[in-house]
Amino acid sequence: MRTVVHLLRHGEVHNPSGVLYGRMSGYVLSELGLQMAQRVAESLGDRDLTHVVSSPLERAQQTAAPIAGSHHLEVTTDQRVIESTNVFQGSRFGVGDGVLRKPRAWRHLWNPVRPSWGEPYKQVAARMMAGVYDARDAAAGHEAVVVSHQLPIWITRLHVEGRSFVHDPRRRQCTLCSLTSLTFEDDRLATVRYSEPAADLLPVHDRKATFSSGGASTEGNPGGMT
Repeated sequence: MRTVVHLLRHGEVHNPSGVLYGRMSGYVLSELGLQMAQRVAESLGDRDLTHVVSSPLERAQQTAAPIAGSHHLEVTTDQRVIESTNVFQGSRFGVGDGVLRKPRAWRHLWNPVRPSWGEPYKQVAARMMAGVYDARDAAAGHEAVVVSHQLPIWITRLHVEGRSFVHDPRRRQCTLCSLTSLTFEDDRLATVRYSEPAADLLPVHDRKATFSSGGASTEGNPGGMT
């Protein structure tokens, strides 16, 4: 039995102050973000979707809405696929003009493995995989979409591919409204594929080369999953 769980990152957020908004409420999709969500819904229009799940945050719910609507489904909210916690939430984050200019912030940066500035990566992977497995079971033999956030999706991919969690955030292959698609044969994870259905709508600063090709896949049994 073949089941696909698509991990979808939300669209562009209206954030004129440029803060790290994390789990803060009130951050919704920009006009471009709404267009991106609609584009993804159109790209999934002929897919055999039977289950749509979303993080509780507004931007994820807005991204899920047109997909669920086009397939006559309800959006299921899952707290487990929410954005990761981060001590820098609410701050501008940058070396030149942000919180990193303040020495008191440096104490949070000592351990990139845990990481020391937020939710442990192992914890992120565990909660995300629990959500993925439940979505897989709910859509058994069909397809599911889980709308989440960049870091949780990327950590999930690193986990299933058996790679180290330590990474450069600038090199995550997870652009706005991208799909990281996990294909299961029965309970076994068979492939991981990546695509960008809204690539032509990406803001110019996000149109950068990723370190592996769009549509990259991992065949076989990534990360020893069973």
